Amino acid sequence: MVGDSLSAAYGMRVEQGWVALLQDRLKAKGYGQRVVNASASGETTGGALARLPRALERHRPQVVILELGGNDGLRGLPIADVRGNFEQLIGLSQKAGAKVLLIGMRIPPNYGPAYTQSFHALYGELAARHKLPLVPFFLDGIALDDSLMQEDGLHPNAAAQPKLLDQVWPKLTPLLPR
Repeated sequence: MVGDSLSAAYGMRVEQGWVALLQDRLKAKGYGQRVVNASASGETTGGALARLPRALERHRPQVVILELGGNDGLRGLPIADVRGNFEQLIGLSQKAGAKVLLIGMRIPPNYGPAYTQSFHALYGELAARHKLPLVPFFLDGIALDDSLMQEDGLHPNAAAQPKLLDQVWPKLTPLLPR
């Protein structure tokens, strides 16, 4: 799991986060995989790219879940740069023998329609180009529900974590060998 604060259980205990819940669900359903959470709050695609080669070498994953880009978008980084970083993240993961699951993100509309639309479209373009499964918008049904968000309005709370896992599960399970 390579992600940002949404996967690093920001603002809650780690065991409440969706990635810890994923490990619990895998075990309960009889999967033998161990989840390694290499997520970091504030992570960007560039930061993940710097850390990924070592993580791939150390853990030799069967599957890499990429939940990134939100911090790039909130910083207004050029879409071409974000795309280039994702291309390398995907390429490195696949070269290491891992299947890749891409998790899409949206950013607030105050960045302007052109940037906002290009940012969200990037995920679909990458998934199509690399034939990857895609969760189109990780916070679908969550981001606009105040009861599921922390006070900062950016991070899902503990009650939202099972819903985040439910967004990922149907796209992840076909990638997992039993």
